Amino acid sequence: MTLRVLELFSGIGGWRLALGARGRVVAAYDISPAANATYELNHGDPVRTHEIARVKAAAFAAHGADTWLLSPPCQPFCRMGTGKGLEDKRSHAFLHLMEVLRAAPPAHFALENVQGFLGSDAHRLLCERLAEAGLHRVEYQLCPTRFGLPNLRPRVFILASRRPLRAAVPPEWAPAPVGDFLDAEPDPGLYVAPELLARHLPGLDLVTAEDRRTACFIGGYGQRFVGSGSFLKTAQGIRRFSPAEVARLLGLPTGFRFPPGLGLEQRYRLLGNGLSQPVAAWVLGQLLG
Repeated sequence: MTLRVLELFSGIGGWRLALGARGRVVAAYDISPAANATYELNHGDPVRTHEIARVKAAAFAAHGADTWLLSPPCQPFCRMGTGKGLEDKRSHAFLHLMEVLRAAPPAHFALENVQGFLGSDAHRLLCERLAEAGLHRVEYQLCPTRFGLPNLRPRVFILASRRPLRAAVPPEWAPAPVGDFLDAEPDPGLYVAPELLARHLPGLDLVTAEDRRTACFIGGYGQRFVGSGSFLKTAQGIRRFSPAEVARLLGLPTGFRFPPGLGLEQRYRLLGNGLSQPVAAWVLGQLLG
């Protein structure tokens, strides 16, 4: 079975990378110029910059896709977000997709979000729509630490399909040491200045190259110190992880690039919204059976 995919809230193309040769993305949608430029640079195809909440069901259907892959905004459901769920304005696109799903459901469906999505009003609405469409559903709570990556990034994955789905047991591969993911020559600009270190050190999540765990890197890593991701303790001092190192911890391929001129904070923001590749790839394997 080869999937014809609509990649919604496409970001840097995490679902597309996880899909690999098992399908083809017939259309991707996102409104972030930085994400779309990064997507086109790495995948060669332009992203449709239309606001999803304004795209009619007929326009989606015209792509001839049989599969939806999506990672809606997590801020309405994450612990440091608004907690407003469907009342958050960033849920408008998701609400619209639920109406499209009712009118023209795909044959296959996969959604990724933070753990707070489970039990939310959006989760309840999605389950109702999938049931109405006659789609079978399975749900997973997965973390990359089970897939060999030393990165805590617990996420919810919801799969649905017209064919029966059976819940599978995910692998349990020991995480590799952090040192395996580090740059050969670290950027001196990533080291934290002494005055900033004195102010923020008590709240920093510090790891070394020998550790086998890093905290979840969020979009605000380039601006925040506490609760945004881990910092690396070295003989030369304490520094941030580089975007390339965060990309490796997400399992992105070696050749993954950012557009020239894209700022450091923008790169962290895009990665903070990214998908852990081995986890997403395993999930799609369950969808394909």
